[in-house]
Amino acid sequence: MERTFGPFTLRIDLTLCVGFGDCVTEAGEVFELTDDGAVRFRDDAPAATSRALLVAACASCPVDALSLHDADGAQVAP
Repeated sequence: MERTFGPFTLRIDLTLCVGFGDCVTEAGEVFELTDDGAVRFRDDAPAATSRALLVAACASCPVDALSLHDADGAQVAP
């Protein structure tokens, strides 16, 4: 699952996500937990979310289920 935020693409690897929810705590305007405990993008997540917030959300995931990529596809976080 992935979503574009400005020049960045944020990916969620649902095979790694175990639902700790640290990303929701860090960036609740971007993520929410589903009823089965996995993370997903909020439907109303702002496209203008800052790079710093996206990097912080990726860094908060203890299982590296989140990754941020630049416009060239290079991974910039975690």
